Amino acid sequence: MRENASSLNLRRLMIFESVARLSSVRRASDECHLSQPAISQAIANLEQEIGVTLLDRRTDGTYATELGRIFQLRVQRMYAQINDALRELGVASPVLAAVAHRISNSQIRSLIAVAEYGSFVRAAEALNLTRASLHRAARNLEQDLRKPIFHRTVNGVIATAAAVECARKLKLALLEIETGAEELKAASGGFGSRVMIGAMLMSGNVMLANVLDEFISTYPNVNVGTASGNAEDILHALRMGDVDLVIGLLSDPPSPGLVSEPLVETPYVVVARQGHPLQRKRKVTLDDLSAYDWVIGTRGSNRHQRFEKLFLGRPKPQARVETSSLATITQLLERADRLTLLTSYELKFATNSLKAVQFGPLHPAPAMGLITREGWMPTPLQAVVLNLFRERIKDAMHDAPTLKVAG
Repeated sequence: MRENASSLNLRRLMIFESVARLSSVRRASDECHLSQPAISQAIANLEQEIGVTLLDRRTDGTYATELGRIFQLRVQRMYAQINDALRELGVASPVLAAVAHRISNSQIRSLIAVAEYGSFVRAAEALNLTRASLHRAARNLEQDLRKPIFHRTVNGVIATAAAVECARKLKLALLEIETGAEELKAASGGFGSRVMIGAMLMSGNVMLANVLDEFISTYPNVNVGTASGNAEDILHALRMGDVDLVIGLLSDPPSPGLVSEPLVETPYVVVARQGHPLQRKRKVTLDDLSAYDWVIGTRGSNRHQRFEKLFLGRPKPQARVETSSLATITQLLERADRLTLLTSYELKFATNSLKAVQFGPLHPAPAMGLITREGWMPTPLQAVVLNLFRERIKDAMHDAPTLKVAG
């Protein structure tokens, strides 16, 4: 159903929303400037495509069914987001509503493809269209918007920066319909919905594994997609709608357009292998730490920044390896007298071969939590995943005294 939803006719969606909101085919006919038979035919085609009855035809009017109300909300959210995207692009208010209702699925997807792939040539290949067809859809959109959204460069025609941001928001708008289709299937007693979870490397991956095991055991028919990466890449995927939510260390301040939910403070600790010379010292100093090789986080990561801050104003120890792989860190520390920084949560799930040395505490303690998009409305299944993360982190706090509620 989700795949079918991605190609639904936006005009039919607009007609359905009008009938559902006005509870009348006649009044929707006046609002949409279409005949009543055309309205009825559009609704019939939409219901056939989706596979559920959205409207209940009665003698006193036409009303949204229970499933119809679920889908109506998603359609309304889609058009609200389309309007916001076009308004921020600079489409004039007097024509905004007309442009939003006239814009087609193919026009939106053409703009998204050009924005994401960086050129008409690559976008046409991705959409399996001829370049002529893609150019026609793109130029028609530009004419409807009454604004230039493409410009020519030495590498070909590309979308303007404003159009790239508009494309991102339009992609999220279409995602509302795909999400609505999944909700309809779930509400009808079906399964097979898909949840996409993003995890930042290290802390996010550790928590993700725990939650996934429980979730797929409870919902064996639900498909779960995961993406893992550094903070910059995984948050980009979240903004683009490629993942539904992200678990990991939170940045301060939060990234624009995203909402952070701190769940637990998990301070950094200096970690070495069992039997490391520093394990025998009751109080470790910065001079002690400077005497050993370090394995640090990749450049730009929270872990890398904390290492730089730890040795600010003094010579830094040798740190030839930068990685965000816990497995790599573990092997490097086990084989030599190296040091690293791990959060207390990561250390809790590391092998018994690693242990914190007596240094610290390191302040401020970073928070691990959930990151979602502003204005995002989770499906019931997505809400289950969110609550599982919250509950499993609470469980971890009972077993680890260094963890405390973030606030």
